[in-house]
Amino acid sequence: MAEPLIRFRDVRKAFGQKVIYRGLDLDIYAGETITIMGGSGVGKSVMLKLLIRLLEADRGLITFHGEEISKMSEMQIGVVRQRIAMLFQGAALFDSISVGDNVAYGLHEHYRRTMTEPQIRDRVHWALSLVGLPGIEAMRPADLSGGMKKRVGLARAIAVQPEVLLYDEPTTGLDPINTARINHLIKGMAAALKVTSVVVTHDMGSAFSVSDRLAMVHRGEIILAGTPAEFRASRDPRVHDFINGTAPVNEDVETLLRT
Repeated sequence: MAEPLIRFRDVRKAFGQKVIYRGLDLDIYAGETITIMGGSGVGKSVMLKLLIRLLEADRGLITFHGEEISKMSEMQIGVVRQRIAMLFQGAALFDSISVGDNVAYGLHEHYRRTMTEPQIRDRVHWALSLVGLPGIEAMRPADLSGGMKKRVGLARAIAVQPEVLLYDEPTTGLDPINTARINHLIKGMAAALKVTSVVVTHDMGSAFSVSDRLAMVHRGEIILAGTPAEFRASRDPRVHDFINGTAPVNEDVETLLRT
């Protein structure tokens, strides 16, 4: 089997007394779409932020192309953030600037010395066209629907032509039509751009729709990583209950609150 593009080994992270990860182990392979699933508050989004060092791990090893993330200089981690782009949960658009300037933001940050303004405008147009929103550069984020904001956020992420795309709850707050549209875009980006995609969600429909593999976080660890078929066939009650939306009948309230 090929070496993983991204590797987490015995990663630990806590916020005060709240332990998020007590031993995170996960391999992510080039070109795949993997969905990280689990209940609210288990640390799915934390995993993405650890990868691009928006958060620091307390212990453990995180590598990208075999290089240890925690040992990188600020300049080196800046290069990693050009290669790993993130679509944040709320799209995280800047309300004070236009859609075009939002999409161009990463290009100005990372490529201002190597790209001309006409080249940046062309890249912005390309990115917006790819997500089905050509010609809206002059609009403001306040004029967009929730689904359009997500797509503009995705356009900003792909504008830098990354190697890896991170999706943090991409369908949260969207109606079924826009959810289906975003799922279609996730699959389309993977096929058209040959990117590795890491999707964080608790939406089982989306997870099974877009993923080559899934990984489930439970109580600070990955309890299963495998294909959608392997998840459906799992006899682990924690996996079965989660993907079927059923609460364990043998857990008391105190146990559920600790989950």
